[in-house]
Amino acid sequence: MDKVSNVNLGSVIEINPSSLSKQYPYTEIEYIDITSVGSGFFSGSASMPLSEAPSRAKRLVKHGDTIISTVRPNLRSFLYIKNPNSNTVVSTGFAVLRPSNKIHSRFLYYTVTNQKFTDYLSANVKGAAYPAVDMETFARAEIWLPDMLTQHKIASILSAYDDLIENNLRRIKILEEMAKAIYDEWFVKFRFPGHEKVKMVESELGLIPEGWEITTIGNVVATIESGSRPKGGIDPEAKGIPSIGAENIIGLGRYDYSKEKFVTPEFFDNMNRGHIHSGDVLLYKDGAQIGRKSMFKDGFPHIRCCINEHVFILRTNERCTQNYLFFWLDQPDLTQKIINLNANAAQPGINQSGVRSLPILLPPIEMLNNVEQIMEPMLQLLFNCAKKNNILRQTRDLLLPKLISGEIDVENLDIRIGDLDEPDI
Repeated sequence: MDKVSNVNLGSVIEINPSSLSKQYPYTEIEYIDITSVGSGFFSGSASMPLSEAPSRAKRLVKHGDTIISTVRPNLRSFLYIKNPNSNTVVSTGFAVLRPSNKIHSRFLYYTVTNQKFTDYLSANVKGAAYPAVDMETFARAEIWLPDMLTQHKIASILSAYDDLIENNLRRIKILEEMAKAIYDEWFVKFRFPGHEKVKMVESELGLIPEGWEITTIGNVVATIESGSRPKGGIDPEAKGIPSIGAENIIGLGRYDYSKEKFVTPEFFDNMNRGHIHSGDVLLYKDGAQIGRKSMFKDGFPHIRCCINEHVFILRTNERCTQNYLFFWLDQPDLTQKIINLNANAAQPGINQSGVRSLPILLPPIEMLNNVEQIMEPMLQLLFNCAKKNNILRQTRDLLLPKLISGEIDVENLDIRIGDLDEPDI
């Protein structure tokens, strides 16, 4: 391996190279905020008029940049920017790292998202209430920089895993959209099999099929419960049973393993409530993103896990199914009703009685069982993709520190690198 050296990161990248100015040509922007970014993925940008953008919407990005949160870097919020729209803007809570012609953009990304680099940032934060790193901390960081061919090879190996993960995420999205389309066809548009023969009647929710019932969530759930955590909080060094908080209630088949916390097996075994079962619907009950929901199934995200006190588990009785409950709650108007429960509460957050009071349109159980035969295979495929992604992530994360430190020598590996995504410098 030729021309291997350690260099300061600032000598091979630009940090925050461009920001909004009076000459900015767009009146609409695609904004990426800290809250939308996880460890290598994001939930989507927000389209908004530039005139209504928050003051922190300042940094401009282009293809091949890496953005990494400067605030609480231990939370590991980072993203590789791939083919962004030309009007994409990110929060000033990110450092934008742009590679020079001395470092491959993907090699840069893997270097600064390695746990060792995260530990370096965390050790150099300033401020107790708002711990953050400054740009000088990034610039003076020492990194291992092999020759460009070696960088390409390492980036190719690790990108292969990320590409598979990304493909599975696309499949997860498609499968969710397919299941949602079936739900909407049957239970929103009322175009279920045989609907032509069913009379529509007036109700408080508008016209609904005759024989369907409007009731409350409280009448169709057997269980609403939250979890707990040890007195004094969870030991950040503990490794035991995953205790899932609101930060991981982010949608079907989505989960950020880097943000996990744990309880001891003894604490888990002594919990009276909060153990997750396959098919559980999870609801974010207090915090900045009240109303988000998810469903865990078939060993995803773990075979054994629990929730903390910031999440509700909902389990239906014999009158309803878990899949129907999830998609009912995931409708925009129901999400808004959940948010409104918080607005009307004396204490921040939503409580069990508020959730039980939410309305639900209940079709005959025979119809719910029929639609399960169509939707359930799709959801099983969805969760299989999610579990495969966890295996791919684990393998990549084992290889990453060994590759970007040179512990694994790639010099004699015959790796095709011609198709690897790389921006023009």
